[in-house]
Amino acid sequence: MSPDPLFRDRAEAGALLARAIEARLSEYARECQRSPETVVFALPRGGLPIAAPVARRLGCPLDIVVAKKIVRAHNPELALGAVSADGHVLWARRWRKSPWKQAAVAAAREKARAQYESMAGVRGSTNLAGAIAIVVDDGIATGMTISVAARALRSRDPAQVWICAPVAPADLEVYLQRWCDRTVILATPEEFSSVSRFYAEFPQVSLEEAIAILQEF
Repeated sequence: MSPDPLFRDRAEAGALLARAIEARLSEYARECQRSPETVVFALPRGGLPIAAPVARRLGCPLDIVVAKKIVRAHNPELALGAVSADGHVLWARRWRKSPWKQAAVAAAREKARAQYESMAGVRGSTNLAGAIAIVVDDGIATGMTISVAARALRSRDPAQVWICAPVAPADLEVYLQRWCDRTVILATPEEFSSVSRFYAEFPQVSLEEAIAILQEF
């Protein structure tokens, strides 16, 4: 936690992000001269308390998209890439030719699929064709998981994919824009060690809490 955090908790960050996304959608509607259909997707579990205020404010469905970072067993904190539950993969460039990557992808995808299935009873069934998919997390550190999530949603034929979060490193915006049509990031600090440092309160989100949020929608 930072001695001077940007957000009190996920609820506050989500409310602020909701207002920012609503404003950007209004701009988009004026540009296109129509009000687009929107669907909010959270990266569980930490992204759900952020995404819920967004979906409420926009009056749209809330669903999940699951992705996990690809790691090696001896260094689980280092993200070598990321994989979505449905098998889309992104690699950090320097790991693309590594001989162990098949097993690492399989292990990460199994974790993603297990988390996706743990919410089977409350997941949405959303048709994205022609809609704006708004992908939300509680913060972006490396950009790998939210980018592969955006890539997975792109395969479902939305009109656009937006990547949205309360905070991300300043040097990451160009990378994120490769995988989406627009970004909505509230803060882009130059010094970035972890997402949690920007919250006064940043507890783990339990499976029960995540399911309760999804049940609302």
